Amino acid sequence: MTENYTALYEEHKKLGASFTDFGGWQMPLKYSSELSEHHAVRKSAGLFDLSHMGEVWITGAGAGAFLDYALVGKLSAIAVGKAKYSLICAEDGGIIDDLIVYRRPSETEGEDKYLVVPNAGNASTVAAALAERAAGFDVKVEDVSSEMSLIAVQGPKAEDILLRLVPAEQHSLVTELKYYAAVEVPFTVDGTTAELLLARTGYTGEDGFEIFIENDGAPALWSEIVAVAGEGELTPAGLASRDSLRLEAGMPLYGNELSRDGDPFAAGLGPVVALSKEGDFVGRAALEAKKAAGAGATTGRKLVGLKGLGRRAGRSHYPVLKDGAVVGEVTSGQPSPTLGYPIALAYVDVEHAEIGAPLEVDLRGKREPFEVTALPFYKRSK
Repeated sequence: MTENYTALYEEHKKLGASFTDFGGWQMPLKYSSELSEHHAVRKSAGLFDLSHMGEVWITGAGAGAFLDYALVGKLSAIAVGKAKYSLICAEDGGIIDDLIVYRRPSETEGEDKYLVVPNAGNASTVAAALAERAAGFDVKVEDVSSEMSLIAVQGPKAEDILLRLVPAEQHSLVTELKYYAAVEVPFTVDGTTAELLLARTGYTGEDGFEIFIENDGAPALWSEIVAVAGEGELTPAGLASRDSLRLEAGMPLYGNELSRDGDPFAAGLGPVVALSKEGDFVGRAALEAKKAAGAGATTGRKLVGLKGLGRRAGRSHYPVLKDGAVVGEVTSGQPSPTLGYPIALAYVDVEHAEIGAPLEVDLRGKREPFEVTALPFYKRSK
């Protein structure tokens, strides 16, 4: 497999990062301690390189109608400046990827403009599927993933830190930005001010922002964010802490909770599938059939949260048991740094998915007690 490097790779090397392959990209796993990076995001702020994610622009008079057909949600209903979580599914209803769609102001009258952000390993697959599905629509599909970087600042101090890079008269663009919304904001880096797309989104369960910037400007922006942060306010954070943070927040990860063989209803993403919208969309017939059959409600398995009652954590693919019989499988699991006990996401048979249901996880031959618990495991105070 070809190794890809983000525009921030050299910055990570300077910080002593340990690297790992993720979706074909060499990404920082951690810089020092994943636990300290995790706690920094919960207590102050963490700085993440998300440049392995994809960016696909959808523009044209038919952009909204096209996305309504290509994805499972009603994307034409997104207000300009807002964002929406969605899925791209195959004809059989299997999940190709989960993604975020931002609706942006269009520079051309009579046209709409959207930014689709797929996951790292799926970016080229999603871009190709969108291009194929665009036939017959008045729309342009442009994959700019290789040209863009994405930097995230996540945590309680994220807003304060970013305000130091924005002219005072423009601070309201940041402070008034709502969750799942985005706006062009003037950032001053190295004495030069440029408008960058700032989104109030994230994958940690904390308040935070994601900044889209062209590759050549990413290293300077990263360095400037580090420079303006006060002592102990900001910690560069890698994929290890990102994974523990998203798990505590009960957020699914493609390749773990979501897959090509997966089911949106079993994954608890039924509300994302807009079966009420008019017209056809890819996977509609299969998804209607799955819902009618009770997938994730009365039949099959359902994604649930598991709280460990002992000290040992379940890991991906460990069997979930009830009275010695296998009734499910862990998809993600580890000790929760914030909560102090083991947590896991798992698919279990629907008859054992009630909150409070006692189950066990087979930890390599030793059974450990768990119980089904409400998601998310962690919810920040506002």
